[in-house]
Amino acid sequence: MNKTELIEHISSKADLSKADAGRALDAFIGAVKTTLKKKGSVTLVGFGTFAVSERAARTGRNPRTGEAIKIKKAKVPKFRPGKALKDAVN
Repeated sequence: MNKTELIEHISSKADLSKADAGRALDAFIGAVKTTLKKKGSVTLVGFGTFAVSERAARTGRNPRTGEAIKIKKAKVPKFRPGKALKDAVN
């Protein structure tokens, strides 16, 4: 499912216009991004938790040449599914 299909689904299930559903989805995504930038987390009980973790600097290899390269530390967004979501999938 892509973003357009998700907007159509939200529109039909919530009895909203596609434009309203698109704005709602964009607002949700914006809220998650803003919270993660501030090193916070977003928890939707039963669905899951969006959070940021830090990946340490490390040494990697260039696959083409085999040369060792340094990889900088990075902040990585992560998602941990909740129990209800896990149960729904299994």
